[in-house]
Amino acid sequence: MVKRQIPQPAELLELMKFKKIDLDPKRRRLASALTIEDLRSIAKRRTPAAAFDYTDGAAEGELSMARSIEAFEDIEFHPSILNDVSQVDTTTQILGASSAQPFGIAPTGFTRLMQTEGEIAGASAAGAAGIPFTLSTLGTTSIEHVRDANPMGRNWFQLYVMKERETSYDLVERAAKAGYDTLFFTVDAPVAGARLRDTRNGFSIPPQLTPATVLDAIPRPWWWWDFLTTAKLEFASLTETGGTVGELLDSAMDPTIDFEDLAEIRAMWPGKFAVKGVQTVEDAKKLADLGVDAIALSNHGGRQLDRAPVPFQLLPEVAREVGKDVELIVDTGIRNGADIVAAIALGADFTLIGRAYLYGLMAGGRDGVDRAIEILSEQVERTMKLLQVPTLKDLTPEHVTQLSRFTRLHQEDPAHRR
Repeated sequence: MVKRQIPQPAELLELMKFKKIDLDPKRRRLASALTIEDLRSIAKRRTPAAAFDYTDGAAEGELSMARSIEAFEDIEFHPSILNDVSQVDTTTQILGASSAQPFGIAPTGFTRLMQTEGEIAGASAAGAAGIPFTLSTLGTTSIEHVRDANPMGRNWFQLYVMKERETSYDLVERAAKAGYDTLFFTVDAPVAGARLRDTRNGFSIPPQLTPATVLDAIPRPWWWWDFLTTAKLEFASLTETGGTVGELLDSAMDPTIDFEDLAEIRAMWPGKFAVKGVQTVEDAKKLADLGVDAIALSNHGGRQLDRAPVPFQLLPEVAREVGKDVELIVDTGIRNGADIVAAIALGADFTLIGRAYLYGLMAGGRDGVDRAIEILSEQVERTMKLLQVPTLKDLTPEHVTQLSRFTRLHQEDPAHRR
């Protein structure tokens, strides 16, 4: 028999301690976000549909994006045992300098349309966290203003080669003069992908008021207040800012760029030189033979060619072929620090986050970006401790198995092969 007793008032009071309520609504909602998916949910509530869908969406059927996320979900970890992981070291060397985490912020276009603090929030948060920030050619803050927001941190610049070559050359010179240490030459966007969410939403730059956008704005007055009462959008390169995103991209991008353009830009650039948007082993080998400093395996977040290769699935073979000759960076589909750890284990030297940081930006501006970086950093550290690896260099392919729903489906049902 269990012996029962009447609880004493002092004991009840000890059990009935209420958590102090934070009266700051932004701090409260960001503290409630435990994952990047939580930040995404907050961002969706707080951002007009057209701006949110521009960030969240991808090309055509959005298969590349979905497969890239699924590829990280379909991994199995194999932890070591009996290793001292009371302290783990998440720092790494990438492109000639240090990063406090094995991830940095990827280049994203039109960022101030998502939330008015835009690239300034991203760059300053990255600087505070000790990780690199990458400014897009289609960013909405100038090269110089980003440098001013992150004066002591690492700034990288992503370049599209434009139809007006002098525009591209000028951007290269400005980035070098502003102290950016790495140039990302992007090769996967000869034309704009078909982003159907944007077309259906009538998304344009600047946003156009329609009955639908007015109705959508009613529950989100803060977004419109921020947009209308802050500085006009400023692009890193474009002088024309009217039209749909696809029209702006197609008017600027040059589908004729080739290896001669790569060589010409590379000759102009004094710092580290990376090529972003590589999607085959053969192209990775060709670029490694040319002596580029880094290759970024990327399908542009699924926003260009749908059904493109999944970078994370491509990684092991590329790492075997060229991993000793060139640094490898992976993006697309990263939603968790465990994704980052898995990529490092399979041969990546570094990773980039795009949507993950933008969800934080839309959820709470600079504070939201800080929270996104904090979430991912905590997940990286916790995953390393549970795998019992004290440093990133201790991660090996033996720690990860890549599974595949698509492959299993074909193996289990021969009818799918037809």
